Amino acid sequence: MSTDLDSNAQRAPKIEFPCLYPIKIIGKAVDDFQERAVAVVERYTGTITPGLIKVQTSREKNYLSVTMTIAATGEEQLQSIFQELKKIESVKMVL
Repeated sequence: MSTDLDSNAQRAPKIEFPCLYPIKIIGKAVDDFQERAVAVVERYTGTITPGLIKVQTSREKNYLSVTMTIAATGEEQLQSIFQELKKIESVKMVL
């Protein structure tokens, strides 16, 4: 027999906004990958200071991951960022 407590325990934790939120974008290591990814995110957040952006190249140098920590204001903002990032041809994954 299931209780309300059981179903609440299985739900994902709710994020309380505003909060600091890391976004990781992984894609092909093309010349403008980082600039395009940062530009998309900054459309929704304003300027991101360089200290909040971490870039890592894959071992074979074929892929790049860009992690940006943003001040997230709500789920709509995050959904808009994720949807627009996924439209960039060289983007393979957004986490």
